[in-house]
Amino acid sequence: MIDDDEKSELERLRRENSALKAQLTTGLRLKVSAKGGVSVYGLQRMPITLYKNQWLRLLDMAGEIRAFLKEHINELSEKSDLADRSDNA
Repeated sequence: MIDDDEKSELERLRRENSALKAQLTTGLRLKVSAKGGVSVYGLQRMPITLYKNQWLRLLDMAGEIRAFLKEHINELSEKSDLADRSDNA
């Protein structure tokens, strides 16, 4: 029979497993890298990692980036567009 310590450990592991599965389904997640940067997982195969000051500079430009994207909308591709092109090539 399983004792109380094993039951509580099993329950803790189940909760941890559920939390990890939930992170995967939300898509994007953040993590502090080994060198102290902030990594964003879920946008592409490899994480995007920048240091705090770089993220702040980039976030300060959010309005400019959105305006640039809007201005160049006809020139830009989306990930699904690139996949379709490679299939037809």
